Amino acid sequence: MHYFASDIHLGAGSDEEARATEQRFVAWLDRVAEDAETVVLAGDIFDFWFEYREVVPKGFVRTLGKIAELTDRGIRVLFFTGNHDMWVGDYLQRECGVEIYTAPEVISLGGKRIFVAHGDNMNIDGQWLLKAMNTMFRSRALRWLFSWLVHPDWALRFGHWWSGSSRKRHAREDALTEALTEPLIQYARTYAEAHPQEVDHYLFGHMHYARNFSDEGLHVVLLGAWDCFPSYAVLDDAGNFQLKQLDL
Repeated sequence: MHYFASDIHLGAGSDEEARATEQRFVAWLDRVAEDAETVVLAGDIFDFWFEYREVVPKGFVRTLGKIAELTDRGIRVLFFTGNHDMWVGDYLQRECGVEIYTAPEVISLGGKRIFVAHGDNMNIDGQWLLKAMNTMFRSRALRWLFSWLVHPDWALRFGHWWSGSSRKRHAREDALTEALTEPLIQYARTYAEAHPQEVDHYLFGHMHYARNFSDEGLHVVLLGAWDCFPSYAVLDDAGNFQLKQLDL
């Protein structure tokens, strides 16, 4: 069995909310570990993550320990970076054994080819400000300068402020409806037209709205955020790819 989750946003909200979210996520990891071959984490697992050469954010001990436990048991854990945790280095790979992906990837699992991406920075032509911000935040030079010029305490304070502002702005400006997912479905449709027969299923997060879309051979699963549409996906041994509601 192969499992998929995204948009956990560990560390978001009050201390009590953050702890409850982590407990729920660790309980889910415990449950899927019973029969999992692969766990795919499709971005924004952390609400903010900035990794220095010798410093990483404190906290998340239960999550990191559980992920390390899974990989020690031979379960593959694939980590696709999102717009909230794009600044990973090699810590999660070295200490927890995860496989890091910083760009969309077609992966083969259970005899199926699945296009996996967080979903940010996709199909945003015409949104010049968003494109400029994405380019800036992904700049290696800017990341290097930030890590050398900004003390970790200030960097993390800024990051949590920015992440919180981003979530509030998203909730204020966009109602969580199916319409939010249309750009990613259109991206999948365009990709399928350009790469026929290459992909069996598409999986995205980012939009915080859970949706299972099928049309004329195109199958797109969109994962919801765990604070509003808690969900995950599973590819079973028969090759069925399904969206599931979290019931922990």
